[in-house]
Amino acid sequence: MSVKTVFAIPFAKQVRKRVYKWAYQPHKTQEKVFKKLISKAKKTAFGKDHNFDTIQSYSDFKKNVPVHDYEGLRPYVDRIVAGEENVLWKGKPIYFAKTSGTTSGAKYIPITKDSMPTHIKAARNALLFYIAETNDASFVDGKMIFLQGSPVLEDKNGVKLGRLSGIVAHYVPGYLQKNRLPSWETNCIEDWDTKVNAIVEETIDKDMTVISGIPSWVQMYFEKLIEKTGKTITELFPNFNFFIYGGVNFEPYKNKFEALIGKKVDYIELYPASEGFIAYQDSQKEKGMLLQLNSGIFYEFIPAEDFFNEHPTRISLEDVQLGVNYVIILNTNAGLWGYNIGDTVEFTSLLPYRIKVTGRIKHFISAFGEHVIGKEVEKALNDSIKGTETNVSEFTVAPQVNPEEGLPYHEWFIEFENEPEDIDALAAKIDASMQEQNIYYFDLIEGKVLRPLVIRKVKKGGFHEYMKSIGKFGGQNKIPQLSDNRKIADVLQNFLKE
Repeated sequence: MSVKTVFAIPFAKQVRKRVYKWAYQPHKTQEKVFKKLISKAKKTAFGKDHNFDTIQSYSDFKKNVPVHDYEGLRPYVDRIVAGEENVLWKGKPIYFAKTSGTTSGAKYIPITKDSMPTHIKAARNALLFYIAETNDASFVDGKMIFLQGSPVLEDKNGVKLGRLSGIVAHYVPGYLQKNRLPSWETNCIEDWDTKVNAIVEETIDKDMTVISGIPSWVQMYFEKLIEKTGKTITELFPNFNFFIYGGVNFEPYKNKFEALIGKKVDYIELYPASEGFIAYQDSQKEKGMLLQLNSGIFYEFIPAEDFFNEHPTRISLEDVQLGVNYVIILNTNAGLWGYNIGDTVEFTSLLPYRIKVTGRIKHFISAFGEHVIGKEVEKALNDSIKGTETNVSEFTVAPQVNPEEGLPYHEWFIEFENEPEDIDALAAKIDASMQEQNIYYFDLIEGKVLRPLVIRKVKKGGFHEYMKSIGKFGGQNKIPQLSDNRKIADVLQNFLKE
């Protein structure tokens, strides 16, 4: 047992105690964050344009600051990218996190010297909470892998530019550097296929104890390891006992992962975004992730069902309720104000505040007024394969509005690892779950407006081939699990199983 391991447990428990101190005083904590944000941004261009010097309360704030997405803030961001200071936040950002937007093209999300430490601290604390709860820090002596983007950064008018995961790679603490894989050279490889193959070569004979990344891309890494060695992951890495992930709902991947690994492991879910580190799983026993209330973010929420109304309800943390699907709105110490990042969340606990991500506000199906959301399709699929040998690698859902014959329907594109014996029976189970969850969908089926869903089997590796075909093959790119149009579905027709 190393010195790191010995000291990690008491340190982890100290950190957990400090975090829970603010987590159990949530409204007081958020009020402090709110006042600090307004005070610091009063003299910025945005603060002057939106009367920050008159804002005394959240009610004042709502009157002066509208909700908007990246396009709404873009005129200010463009000024920052051009080199102007004191626009959204004091001074200039230290980084731009580059993301790809579906409507905005490349997006440049500012990260400031105030916001950057919150990203690092939250990621660290997620590990420390696990140590504190399990009294086990043995993994710190093994090798850790973080599947991430290239750490090579560009220069944009004096500000460094890159993917968030590549930026974060520069902040791995010294005590973990010796344990961290892949190597810097491998991490810099841009082509994802080449990169994963190089990671396999670097890690195949190492004592891997922690593996982290978006599930679909870690799955690809696992499959390449197994293909090369013929062994399960636990045979290769006997001390690998927990997996860290974020960005997608893990449930559809869980059966497949445990089959690849060869045993059950613990999981830690993170909710990092370029705009801020929003939440992390603080317990293996509780549902949801602990909302980061003391990390320079003041949160607002809009009920998803109201979001597209002319005057949607807009509330602070004090007024949220369990079981309601909310669009999450951020105000941050990176200078994002009334910012809709596009995610929907649901609260699983109100003391402390814990959330789960339920989908994207723009990722829904309502071609016929059914208002189907991500949470519903994920639950329908998970419930239908639970307790069976069926494993799913990837899936997405789209409406088929103009079929060649018969009534319209929802079309499910599923890549199976282990196929069900009866695909029609699985489709019927999924459809029954959808009808049970969504009264609008039920009424459309009952009223013969829609017929029950249809499953299309995507060939193995088909989703990866699809991502390559649209130029988005890589560890930070994810496939929407449902769309209100045929943009993805029509291309996926080329990758179906014959």
